[in-house]
Amino acid sequence: MAADRLSSLLSHLKPGSATGLAAITQKNPDDVVITLAVRTPLTKARKGGLKDSELDYVLYALLKQTLAKSQIDPALVEDVCLGNVNEAKAAYMVRAASLAAGIPHTAGASSVNRFCSSGLKAVQDIAAQIQLGSIDIGIAMGAELMSAPNDRLDRPFNEEVLRNQEAADCMQPMGQTSENVGKDFNISREEQDRYAAESFRRAEAAQNNGWFDDEIAPITAKVKDPKTGEVKEVLLTRDDGIRPGTTFESLSKIRPAFPQFGDRSTGGNSSQVTDGAAAVLLMRRSKAIELNQPILAKFCGATVAGVPPRVMGIGPTAAIPKLLSKFQLDKSQIDIFEINEAFASMAVYCVQNLGLDHAKVNPRGGAIALGHPLGATGARQIATILSEARRTKSKILVTSMCIGTGQGMAGLFVNEQV
Repeated sequence: MAADRLSSLLSHLKPGSATGLAAITQKNPDDVVITLAVRTPLTKARKGGLKDSELDYVLYALLKQTLAKSQIDPALVEDVCLGNVNEAKAAYMVRAASLAAGIPHTAGASSVNRFCSSGLKAVQDIAAQIQLGSIDIGIAMGAELMSAPNDRLDRPFNEEVLRNQEAADCMQPMGQTSENVGKDFNISREEQDRYAAESFRRAEAAQNNGWFDDEIAPITAKVKDPKTGEVKEVLLTRDDGIRPGTTFESLSKIRPAFPQFGDRSTGGNSSQVTDGAAAVLLMRRSKAIELNQPILAKFCGATVAGVPPRVMGIGPTAAIPKLLSKFQLDKSQIDIFEINEAFASMAVYCVQNLGLDHAKVNPRGGAIALGHPLGATGARQIATILSEARRTKSKILVTSMCIGTGQGMAGLFVNEQV
């Protein structure tokens, strides 16, 4: 078996081998493939259906759904990796949740934090282990309960660190960096509001047409009535942040959210504060075939690139070209882009700077309309883009995130459900 693997890997290195589109669409037994990608409904922080849930429970419930939907033997799962930003004890929680969900103690569990791209980073980490032959099957997750207190910096950086201006800029809050993007690149309030209105329109249409249904794994949660204290058990099946009927005119009436920094970013054209989680089941193609698992997509790879921290939202403009260059692809060959809408300022700038067809970007709306549970979104985007690709028969897919402190991350996928 080792000889077969070596032969397969060497075949990729031979001169004259396929490149670009031909290379990524080839099928090889050692490919990393996705056989399931699901998410919880995204619910409003401190108001929605997950506001009273604990992270360990949400992870447990989603892992149970993942195992049930895939019908895979839990004993075959070799590792679980969770992307999370604000929970310092995330590694404890994902280990306990995986055990409670039925994954035996022989599997590992860990957590990673690359800010808003943590869910995609978890996918990259599991995929890398499969590529290296360390494991055959793993589950990548992303989760964030923003109803819980945030783990913020409790002091400025050390004075020696602060002598470097870009290091000091890492202290800037996200709202300030959004206003920086708007001012530095002349992204007007009107452009941001019009972009946000379209995000809401697309998300509303997708929800009304049932397009989210196959990517959402319903979750049962206990919700406490803030007035009476009564606790009820509810089944959550739909995103609750989408605001039907949102228009440019209604958004233009909302006051700036960060007046101390500028007047272009508002609660209407920025991502919502949200609770939610997503899970992606990955395995070697040969193993998926052996287990008769449905192959949804091939994970080709992911990359990270840096940008100035004070305009951290423009990260995709560095990460996407780098990713496409690595795979010798042109943006015209990409059928769908999922770019995180942390703020409309950065989303508008990314679309304009990269010269993208907006119709290809976030066709079901993005974080402005759906919400942005920080550590979850990188994995949530995969569930969304694969569902949309199945519906539209789209093949070549890119997801991308901006990252606090000035980074961008992007991932490349080939839909195999065409």
